[in-house]
Amino acid sequence: MTGPAPAPPPPTPADPATTDAVQTALGTEHAAVWCYALIAAFLTADLDRTAQQDLVAHRARRDATIRLLSDAGVTPEAAEPAYRTPAAVTDQNSAVRLAIAAESDSAAAWHSVLERCDDPGLRHTALDALVDAAVRQARWSSRLGVSPVAPPFPGQP
Repeated sequence: MTGPAPAPPPPTPADPATTDAVQTALGTEHAAVWCYALIAAFLTADLDRTAQQDLVAHRARRDATIRLLSDAGVTPEAAEPAYRTPAAVTDQNSAVRLAIAAESDSAAAWHSVLERCDDPGLRHTALDALVDAAVRQARWSSRLGVSPVAPPFPGQP
């Protein structure tokens, strides 16, 4: 009698360029967690619930990325104590703009991972992260009436 099939190994960054891209993606996840904690003070209750869900998603992605790097024998870069925002956050609209920026940065970082790796597991991970960030960015953009709500190619300049 045989047991269940072993779980596939976690995706691993295979070369320095890929490792650097994953470290950068981790950095954007750290920054997004920090940004969502900041903007919570400026949001109405319904938007705060959305922000809290997005915060949970970024924490999960951050933790998974830390595990991915650790499992590959790479020391994950630590979060900064604080991050510079593109503009001051003083009200709900500026808080929503910061959420859009955090998601745009996250999408760009994960797009960069896609460009630099061949591993199917890591590409799947990066694509999932890119899509998740693009969906969150579009949701926040729609709150401000930004048009188009989503960029034609999320994660690209």
